[in-house]
Amino acid sequence: MSDVQAYPSSGEPPCVVVGAGLAGSLMAIYMAQRGHSVEVFEARPDMRVRQVDGGRSINLALSTRGLTALAGVGLEEQVREMCIPMRGRMIHPVEGEPHLQPYGRADQFINSISRQGLNELLMTTAEAHEQVRFHFEKTCVDVDLDEGVAHFEDRISRERIAREASLVIGADGAYSAVRQRLQRSGRYNYEQAYLTHGYKELSIPAGPAGEFLMEKNALHIWPRHDFMLIALPNLDATFTVTLFMAFEGEGASFDALKTRAEVDAFFRREFPDAHALMPTLTDDFFENPTGSLVTIRCSPYHHGDRVMILGDAAHAVVPFYGQGMNAAFEDCTVFNALLDREGDDFGRAVAAFTEERKADADAIGHLALYNYYEMRSAVASPYFVFRKRIERVLHRFFPAWWIPLYSMVTFSTMPYAEARARAARQDRMLTVGLIAAVVLMGLMMLALLVALSR
Repeated sequence: MSDVQAYPSSGEPPCVVVGAGLAGSLMAIYMAQRGHSVEVFEARPDMRVRQVDGGRSINLALSTRGLTALAGVGLEEQVREMCIPMRGRMIHPVEGEPHLQPYGRADQFINSISRQGLNELLMTTAEAHEQVRFHFEKTCVDVDLDEGVAHFEDRISRERIAREASLVIGADGAYSAVRQRLQRSGRYNYEQAYLTHGYKELSIPAGPAGEFLMEKNALHIWPRHDFMLIALPNLDATFTVTLFMAFEGEGASFDALKTRAEVDAFFRREFPDAHALMPTLTDDFFENPTGSLVTIRCSPYHHGDRVMILGDAAHAVVPFYGQGMNAAFEDCTVFNALLDREGDDFGRAVAAFTEERKADADAIGHLALYNYYEMRSAVASPYFVFRKRIERVLHRFFPAWWIPLYSMVTFSTMPYAEARARAARQDRMLTVGLIAAVVLMGLMMLALLVALSR
């Protein structure tokens, strides 16, 4: 059994954050800035001391929502120095030259950043607050939802630890122990859906003089309809490469690539320009794990007035819109604003968080799933490219009236649900407009043919 750590009757128990990942570490900073004591418990070792989760990083794309959250704790400029701007998608066809599809205006870009580097900065910044303490290799094994007591087990000594909390914040990822406890509380809504596709992390090294071997200011995509390869630049001139493909089935799949020769032949055929830059391809392929991709929807995001979840614990999304981290960081700013509004009343703030955040979390989950189709297939379609060009022209001449969906999601803090609904209206308008234009051109051609036949 574990004993609950007692606190003086005049003192407030700490906020207990479960998970020292990106969202948990940032939320710890926000809570410390508000004057609360914070204890952060993490099941893994301290990544600043020991490497964890090799081959599972999927480089991050930091955009407006994430930068806004970092600005709230004074880290935006420091983080920007860790980033490489990516101004568009560099599309690599099987044959022909790569071409750039800009994300938006010339001054709009997303930022490639190392997950580990950013996480380390957030942990170190949180620890700089004297009221923040981190506890590593402590697995959450239970939460008393009504009493606000979180129970942990030391992964080495097996000692049980319990902490009474003024607020338990579950930021422990897609397989959250805190959310699993909420699921057992009764009348709890939960849904998870795995893609039939997984991912494998690979790499492209720097050149012999330490140079980038491809355009560094772009997110590189090799779209192949049912699968794709992407590459994001790193500050050391390497690229983190990720293959997304079906686990099994007819056609290309991870299950079909069983030998080094099969992997080499597959890349040589499907991604010839990338293959030429990947000397450790087969080593990476068989040494790194094949990861799964899951979407999680649940509600509510809280229980009573002492337990809540955020980030992937509340709304894990697939990575194809580059919004998983940005949405998690936005959770922190939304909750911080609610604490301002509610005068630091945790009970009212956590209830308001569920009410205000649920629709937006569901919206970005849907958008991320659709964007996988767009990235692996649609970007190679002439009709898709044509529509995107029309959207850019409309946005240039009518910037307040017409905003592309990608810009609303990536370059603004417009609520995700509002962006999705507005984009659907715009899409219908554009489709009707294109149909009308085709009909009008057909009538004009018909009239011309009639005139010429007289």
